[in-house]
Order: sequence, then structure tokens, then C-alpha cells
Amino acid sequence: MNSPFQELAIKGVFFAPALINTDGRGWLCETFRQDWFETANLTELNPVMGYVSFTNPGAIRGPHEHRYQTDVFAFLGPSDFLVFLWDNRQNSPTFQNQLKLTLGASQPALLIVPPGVVHGYKNIGSVPGLVINTPNRLYRGRNRSEPVDEIRHEDNPDSPFKID
Repeated sequence: MNSPFQELAIKGVFFAPALINTDGRGWLCETFRQDWFETANLTELNPVMGYVSFTNPGAIRGPHEHRYQTDVFAFLGPSDFLVFLWDNRQNSPTFQNQLKLTLGASQPALLIVPPGVVHGYKNIGSVPGLVINTPNRLYRGRNRSEPVDEIRHEDNPDSPFKID
């Protein structure tokens, strides 16, 4: 099976259109398949947890980055999100590259965000939206006994990383 993921203009950030399968009952979308990650040579990204976030219209999450964690997001709707990405890794060949993507109801997608890439999103739709994340690290480590793996840029008023 071929991987649907393609690398974007920031090294290590991968995008795949989400395939929505509909029938009379509603719809179903695969958000993780191990064979996708094997084919794309991303085997270190096996999820170790999963969560769903609910974001109200106009609300912003982030921007922040992780030191070790890779996020594997699914933006499926029912709203749209403006997703912001900045490569903050000084040793990266795409250091300081920036991307803005509209993902969700109008473009259901999966998005892989590696450590050191600042990311955040804003619900730009008129209804609440759901985002699924299946990261490769446990939040606060095993038994929630470790520090949070986040650098929270939204707490710094002088941050160059702004979501508008």
C-alpha cells in the first residue's frame, strides 16, 4: 500500500488528504494506518495516545512547539481551521519557513508536525470543530510524572509566532 503522505515546504511536516467514506449511515475516515507510516519511512510515529479537542468558532489553540513529541493531527470538520506552521529548528534546511493551511470541512486532512515546528490553529468556521491528535509521546510522560513537553509561545507577548 502506498502512503498518502507528502512532505510540505517544512522538513518533516507531512500532509495527506483524508479519505472520507460515506454511506447511508454517515461517514468513516481512517486517521492512522501503520502501513502508511511504514511506506513513508515514518515508523517512529506510532501513536502512544490519542485525544480529541473541540474548538469554538474564532478560538485559537497555540502557537506552541514540542521538544520531543510529533503530533499526528486529523482535521475532519465540521468546521474549517487555519493552521499555522513555522520551522523553528536552527539546524533544519527549512529553518524559518512558514506555512498556512486551511484544513477541516473544506479540505479534510491528516497533518504530521515534528518537534521544533511551532504550530497552532484557529477555527475560522461558524460552528465548533473537532481535531483528533495521535501523538508519539504520552502527555507528561508515563503516569503524568514528567514535565509538559511544550514551549508555549502564546504566553509571550513578544513572540514572533502570531495567529491572526
